[in-house]
Formats: sequence, C-alpha cells, structure tokens
Amino acid sequence: MTLWHEDKLLIDGELVAAEGGATYETISPSTEEVLGTAANATVADTERAITAARRAFEDTEWSRDRELRARCLHQLHQALVDNLEPLRQILIHEVGAPLAITTGPQLEGPVGVVKWYAELLDTYEFSEDLGIAEAFGSKHHRWVEKEAAGVVAAITAYNYPIQLALAKLAPALAAGCTVVLKGAPDTPWATLALGRLIAESTDIPAGVVNVLSSDAVEVGQLLTTHRDVDVVSFTGSTPVGRQIMAAASDTVKRVFLELGGKSAFVMLDDGDPAMAAMFCAFAATSHAGQGCAITSRLVVPRDKHDEVVATAKEMMAGINYGDPSDPSVMMGPLISAKQRAKVAGYVDDAVADGATAVCGGKAPEHLPKGFFYEPTILVGADENSAVAQEELFGPVLVALPHDGDEDALRIANNSIFGLSGAVISADHDRAVNFARRVRAGTMSVNGGIYYAPDAPFGGYKQSGIGREMGAAAMDEFLERKTLAEPAP
Repeated sequence: MTLWHEDKLLIDGELVAAEGGATYETISPSTEEVLGTAANATVADTERAITAARRAFEDTEWSRDRELRARCLHQLHQALVDNLEPLRQILIHEVGAPLAITTGPQLEGPVGVVKWYAELLDTYEFSEDLGIAEAFGSKHHRWVEKEAAGVVAAITAYNYPIQLALAKLAPALAAGCTVVLKGAPDTPWATLALGRLIAESTDIPAGVVNVLSSDAVEVGQLLTTHRDVDVVSFTGSTPVGRQIMAAASDTVKRVFLELGGKSAFVMLDDGDPAMAAMFCAFAATSHAGQGCAITSRLVVPRDKHDEVVATAKEMMAGINYGDPSDPSVMMGPLISAKQRAKVAGYVDDAVADGATAVCGGKAPEHLPKGFFYEPTILVGADENSAVAQEELFGPVLVALPHDGDEDALRIANNSIFGLSGAVISADHDRAVNFARRVRAGTMSVNGGIYYAPDAPFGGYKQSGIGREMGAAAMDEFLERKTLAEPAP
C-alpha cells in the first residue's frame, strides 16, 4: 500500500499550501527515514484560519442547524470508515503505533466516537425548562438554552493523533462550534488527513473546520491568545498546559486541558499478583509507554513486592517489540531521538541515585535503527524521586512497596497528577471503596476498562480541567443562557 502523503492545510474550505510554500519533514520513528513533507503553517495562515472560523460561526447556520451538524458528522464517520486502511498506515509509519493497537483506541475506537456524537444529537436537550417562579409580586417563566461557545482552538499531542483530534472535533462540532485544529508537529499527516476527508467527503461549510500543521511555536501561541478564539482545548504535557492557561487568561478564554499523568496501579494484600504483573507490564509498554493514563507506578504489598516484580519481568520479556507494521509486535518506537534521550535520562539518573533496572534500562542493541527503548522495570526508587513523580512517556514501570491500604492510598495520591489509576482486590467492595478515595478522574477496578465514547475522561489536580468524551464533553463547548418572561 502506498502511504497517504497528506501535505495540505485546510483553511476556509480549501486544501492549500502554507504561505510561501513552507514545508517541513516528517520522520519515521521506526526507521529514522524521512517519509516526506507537510505544510508548515505560518502565523499568517493561522490568522486566516481563525478569521474563517469566526466568519463561519457568525454568518452560517452551523451553530443553529442541528440536523446539518448530525448529517455532517455521519458523513465524516463514513469517510473515516472508508479510509481506515490508509489512516492505519499513517499511524504505523508516522506515529510508530503498532498495527495491533490501531484496532482499538489508536484508530477504530475513535472513529466510533464520531458516530456516537452524531447520534447524540438526536436526543440531546439544548434547553431546560425551570418552570414558574415569583418575583416582585408577579410570576415569571424561566428556561435555559445551551448555545455553542464559539470558535475553538483544538491543539493535540503526537501519541494518539487521530483519537485526540476526533475527541475534540466531534463534540465541538455537535455543539455547534467552529474549529481550528492544530496537530502535533511530529505527526502532521495524521491530522492533515482529517482535513482532506472533511473537505472532500462532508457538507461541513467552509470555515467550520480548519486544519493546520506547523513546527512554529508562534502558531500555538496565537491560537491561545487570539481574541477571536473563545475556547482552547489542549492535550499535552502539564508544563505546556500551565503556559496555555496563563496565555488564555488575558482574554478570559475557556480552557479544556487534558494533561499529564503518573498513575498508580495498586494491588491490595488480597489481590492477584499475576494479574497485577500482567496488567502493568502491558500498560507500561503499550505504544511504548506514550500514554497519559498508563499506570506507570506499580504499588504492591511489601511482602509480595519481589514476587510481583519477578512476574512482571517475565511478562515484559514476552512482549515483542520492533517493526510496528508486524502484526505480532506489541510495542513500537518512541516518537523521536529527543524523546528517547529524555526517557534514558530519567532512568540513568534513577540508577545513579540507587534504583535498579531489573530489566531493560537502555536502547536495544538489536534495533540500531529507530527510536526504540527496552521495556524497563525499576525497583528501589524513592517514591518522591523524579522517575516516580514525573511523566516520562516511555516504557518504564516503577515498582513501589506499600504497608497496607492507607499507605497504598497515600502513595497513590502522592502526586501532582490525578488522571487515572487502578486497584485490584479479591474483595469487590474493598476495591471500589479504595478507588473512590484515589484522587483521579478515571479508575479501573479489578481490571475494568472505562474507555468508550460515552465515558467522560479527564483528570484531577494538575492532570487537567474538564472532561472529554461522553455527554460531559458537550459542556466544554456550550454556553448556558438563562431567559425569563412574564408567566401567562
């Protein structure tokens, strides 16, 4: 199959080159070869995209025509279904995503999200009757109408580029907003491909969706500060999220932030050691650990620590990693040489401080090409050390012992993050009660999987603000207007 080489921006309904024909290269993380080029949007391109989105919001019926929005979302869903294979190849080659995970949250799951929001428009209530109230000696009828918030700047990360884009686009469009979508500079084709499908396969009016790729920091800065942008929806690191929140404050923009995580998998003293080891070995290596919600801290009873670690080591040894196009491969490369160096730096520093890598801990010698890093388990790290507290975005699992439920809870909550987590126990009620006390936005109980179009996803603390997915995501893109009239 010829790889889909998508190099055009979508601005005001047209597929166009960047100003002056500017381009930049996209690199295969598994071979280090140049795949091709993508349009490198400038500040001027971004201004045009924002202007188009503002005009489309103000001058078209998009925000008011629910049937049009539903029809267009169904069209986009069908276009995605019809192009699953070419999109899959982009994810494999440009993102380094293993073929095996494109059947789930990397591609096929997110495609279903678009259909879910199209169908939600059939039942979603955009108004709420508050009934009659008395004020100043007379009766008044009150109601609330939910209106589109306006122009959305949607800024996504490289790890799950199609999933992240669709998780923003679908509810924003269903709500009636217009969007300027900017993909991560490392994975431009995955995002630009969506622009072509929208332009060629849907009736979405010109300007309603604009799609940019750029490696210029100024493009993102403009999207977060421009006075014609009403909402900033960002997925990425917590440090960048802090900058965006500060930048948006000058114009008091609404912000949705889906940020970092350092989630804990907690095994209580009656939990299954084999299940804990298997769950964490798989989670820590899924997409080479490049996921914000992975459980990268394994918190286990002290007297079972060595047993669980030994089993997890065996599990990791059985994880096949390498060429992401190989159906048997479960883990591909990191996105870039820079990211691999970052991961290696954390591990090297931890070992220098007294931790031990019981497996992994380096780039694999048998894969000299590509940004691969061995599946790694660290023991003996301090729970407050950088490797146990900061988000690595690599296939590294840190094992930490606990001395009972309260100590395990303290360790799980000892983090600036609160995105996700997991707990296992032979006692269902005990596990649920523990999960309720963990300060995190999503929790897996005894292996439960929460990811689905209708399940809100987001974090506590410095893992973010707001929720994506589910009906809750519509709230991120809607304003509420309260109206009143004299009662008859």
